[in-house]
Amino acid sequence: MSDVVRKICMLGDFGVGKTSLVARYVSNTFSDKYLTTVGVKTDTKLVELPQRRVKLVLWDIAGKDVLDGLKLTYLRGSTGLVMVADGTRAPTLHSAAQLLRQARGEIGEVAAVLLVNKFDLFDRWEVAPSQLAELRRTMPLFETSALSGESVEEAFTALAERLP
Repeated sequence: MSDVVRKICMLGDFGVGKTSLVARYVSNTFSDKYLTTVGVKTDTKLVELPQRRVKLVLWDIAGKDVLDGLKLTYLRGSTGLVMVADGTRAPTLHSAAQLLRQARGEIGEVAAVLLVNKFDLFDRWEVAPSQLAELRRTMPLFETSALSGESVEEAFTALAERLP
């Protein structure tokens, strides 16, 4: 069985945990030191699905609530998007939705999942359950924690299953 290679872009506001989610997913590690991504950082992970193997090339794009020209060029060739919001900062959910619209306007209706991160800080979440329920009707949504690993593997596997 040959590997299928798919480019996946991680999008979300500053500090939502995109880099930490990639580190947890790819190497099962977590660092509590905040490192700002400058430009883009790439990692890969092979996903074993029942029908095929998919090599995900994860593009961790520097956080922003709007995509400028340079970041739009990073999206070219993507077959999937991982949208990330921070459950402790409600405005980041709006940013993720805005980024998704902008990205799909640029590259079309590619597969996407939404990760509402920092589930380990659930007692400090600002995102209402009703908001999450509404979003679940439009796309796969996972409440994740890069710190504990909660739902991280499941989220990326769900995306891999939806890829062409």
